[in-house]
Amino acid sequence: MIPQQVIARKRDGEPLSSGELTGFLEAYLEGRVGDDQMAAFLMAVHFNGMSPGELDALVEVMLHSGEVIEPGGGWPGPRVDKHSTGGVGDKVSLALAPLAAEMGMVVPMMSGRGLGHTGGTLDKLESIPGFRTRIPLEEFDRVLRSTGCAMIGQTAEIAPLDRRLYALRDVTATVPSIPLITASIMSKKLAEGLDALVLDVKVGRGAFMARDEDARALARSMTAVGSARGIAVTALLTAMDRPLGRAIGNALEVREAVACLAGGGPDALRGLCIELAAEMALAGKLVASVREGRRRAEEALAGGGPVERFARLAAAQGGRLRPDRDGYGLPKAPCSETVVSDRDGWVTAVDPLALGYGVIALGGGRRRQDDAIDPTVGFELAVEVGSCISRGDALAVVHAGSWPDLAVGAGVVREAVTIGAEADADPLPIVLERMRSANGGGGPPR
Repeated sequence: MIPQQVIARKRDGEPLSSGELTGFLEAYLEGRVGDDQMAAFLMAVHFNGMSPGELDALVEVMLHSGEVIEPGGGWPGPRVDKHSTGGVGDKVSLALAPLAAEMGMVVPMMSGRGLGHTGGTLDKLESIPGFRTRIPLEEFDRVLRSTGCAMIGQTAEIAPLDRRLYALRDVTATVPSIPLITASIMSKKLAEGLDALVLDVKVGRGAFMARDEDARALARSMTAVGSARGIAVTALLTAMDRPLGRAIGNALEVREAVACLAGGGPDALRGLCIELAAEMALAGKLVASVREGRRRAEEALAGGGPVERFARLAAAQGGRLRPDRDGYGLPKAPCSETVVSDRDGWVTAVDPLALGYGVIALGGGRRRQDDAIDPTVGFELAVEVGSCISRGDALAVVHAGSWPDLAVGAGVVREAVTIGAEADADPLPIVLERMRSANGGGGPPR
């Protein structure tokens, strides 16, 4: 196998046999193909896609590059996970894992770091002082059995090929590729020994799939991979034409997620958590309909159990989360400033892409693979699409690590928030569409 030939064929749109692609990927794992060559290959895939056979080979090599947990094991409920394709302000996993566990599911959640302009669940969790996302599978299993949910990154044992490609895609602008996203997500999820999986496929300017048709294609691709391997998979297409919730930035998003579990938080965030929890319960065969799942989720939130469970989860993984304290004991940025409107009007758009890259500009995301991030920086929006505002009203609060950075953040807010003379905005509904694999549960949504 000559790496340049494989890259050239992919560059020119020629099909690769399963053997050729498997050999190339295994050579990368063994160090006989370099990061520069893999980066070129990823760019070729980004432009030319993959055939079903190539995608199957990629998933198979990723999956079996590490350990695969077998289903079963005497768990007290169905093993169900959720994965998001990434968005701005998307802190759903933080609230959803303890909520689903409170409803009777076992949630072995394996997440990623920030990718491109989107935040990562691991980076958010690590803004909780002491929280360890890098724990071995044995400890992961113990946390899962004691709390009903655990939230970690890929261990050395799980899909190591995906972990390397994930970091490389982030810095080579090859993130928004349907086959690469499919293989990355599904290789990790297939390794978890799941009974069912719910996918949150984001659609809109702040998502990697900005167009409805691309999001549908990605959802179909992932549900097909799961179905072929015997896992019930449900995909929800959800809105990312504006940020989800009000907080954008790691520690800020943790605070908002905990507020949601405690009965507060933005309606859109809370509503999406309830919808996804209902779908997880349906896929795990704990309920007979989405309506029943919603009711169970709402009852769990009202009972206060999920926020207590999240605190126990944090403690089990070394974190110090204090739901009884202001700010929950999370770190705060040393500088903050409120950005106000310079005119009267209506908020017609809040650009998630500008805010996502704005967090990176403030130091809350990565420009290079080895960058350290500041978990405290970001934005707290005071408005949403459709808000009527007057001159001098708050648009957002900028949280920054230095006074000069406040000016950077203020510029981002003014770029992101569009104010018009009329209320002519028509934002997408939070849930646009539901798709289920052939072996998914529950029948049509009700």
